Amino acid sequence: MSGIWTIIAAVLSFAISGLSGIWLVPFLKKKHFGQTILEEGPKWHQGKQGTPTMGGFMFIGASILTTLLCVILYHITGTDSRGIPPETTLQSAKIYAGLFMAACYGAIGFLDDYVKVAKKRNLGLTPKQKLVLQFAVAAAYLLTMHLFGDKTETFIPFYGMLDIGVLYYPLAAVLIVGIVNAVNLTDGIDGLDGSVTFFAGIFIMMIAGNFGRTGLSVMAASISGGCLGFLVWNFNPAKTFMGDTGSLFLGGYLCALLFGLDMEVFLVPIGMVYIAEMFSVILQVTYFKITHGKRLFKMSPIHHHFEMSGWSEVKIVVVFSLVEAAFGALSLILIMFGK
Repeated sequence: MSGIWTIIAAVLSFAISGLSGIWLVPFLKKKHFGQTILEEGPKWHQGKQGTPTMGGFMFIGASILTTLLCVILYHITGTDSRGIPPETTLQSAKIYAGLFMAACYGAIGFLDDYVKVAKKRNLGLTPKQKLVLQFAVAAAYLLTMHLFGDKTETFIPFYGMLDIGVLYYPLAAVLIVGIVNAVNLTDGIDGLDGSVTFFAGIFIMMIAGNFGRTGLSVMAASISGGCLGFLVWNFNPAKTFMGDTGSLFLGGYLCALLFGLDMEVFLVPIGMVYIAEMFSVILQVTYFKITHGKRLFKMSPIHHHFEMSGWSEVKIVVVFSLVEAAFGALSLILIMFGK
């Protein structure tokens, strides 16, 4: 019976996210919350100037509400005759603390977006301000998990649980902030971030289900359903963008899922598309400085390189989503046979 809540979560989140756009998109237009396009970006992106941003509120609200509703109902209906809940206190804490962490990253993104909208420019918070806030959120999440008795262990395929000790906390904080910003960099063309995250959520949902972690499976299904509903409005040509509000939330949400499963290392294969986007920027900047002005890619993040090479936005979304699906399947295989 527990699996039914995962299905309900996916369908309900899709419906809430998709239908909320009927109200949210006109509201964002009315408030003139339009995206300011970078001048140094692809010239054809200038036609997207003014497209409503902060559309990420669609899947933020849908995923949080759906997860809370379905997890609470699952806990109520899933108790056995002795009244013992289907998940431990720590496992439940990982769900609620994870949702709160994702919401905090969404709040940072909203602040960044709001500054951009208010000042009518593409630059919001400074990089230093964003990093300080992001590390503060990561530290608060890790401290909360420590207080609930979470261990400094992570799952390694064909090995088992590896205890990293005190080094776990700084490494975990860097990993969380890195993934959050990598997901943010992936949001550059219509439908890309939402599509990639849809597939990431689907495979994490299957992994959580394989380990009997229904709460986290519901949480993963909620974000996949929410992203799919958002794509109704964001797929090319986009009627709204998720903004940093949405992309930072997605990064925090994915971290919450895999940290909740004690599979932090799988943020690398499952997050391979995001990581490739991030490292394309790092490599571009480094190469530019070393060679005094030469470029490794036509433009970074790397989805813009393919765009400048003649790929359509739809083709990029399809190919990147297939790559994400391949790495998600690889992760699932490694976990199933390596546990």
